[in-house]
Amino acid sequence: MLPVFIIAQAEKSVVMESAWLTDYDTALAKAEKEDKNILVYFTGSDWCPPCKMLKKDLFETTAFQDISNDFIMLYIDMPMNRDLISDEQLRHNKDVSSKHNRKGAVPLLTILNAKGKELDAYSGYSMNGEIRYHLDLLKKYQ
Repeated sequence: MLPVFIIAQAEKSVVMESAWLTDYDTALAKAEKEDKNILVYFTGSDWCPPCKMLKKDLFETTAFQDISNDFIMLYIDMPMNRDLISDEQLRHNKDVSSKHNRKGAVPLLTILNAKGKELDAYSGYSMNGEIRYHLDLLKKYQ
């Protein structure tokens, strides 16, 4: 049973990651071109239990999928397992974190405008299935 869960989780991860950009400059350019705000998701994908639960409880819902089309989405991962991302991507993620997540909070949703100015942020997740505050943040900047 456990291997099926891992496979299903990996498949969902691929689906989730396909919609997310991983390069800050690309996200800014796309946001400016499409006149959208940027949703930056700071995560510790392989070590942070609230991040793992938020992925399932928020990002894999139809409510999020409906809202996500109104944003350029940027995924900034700080995994413990350095084999999950390249050294170059890790340097990039640390750079973005130093600008927009100085406290190193995860999970953290940050909303930037197309110029890279921070508009709002919401950190943490209590892992109780309550995603109302996360959705409220997103709806505010749709």
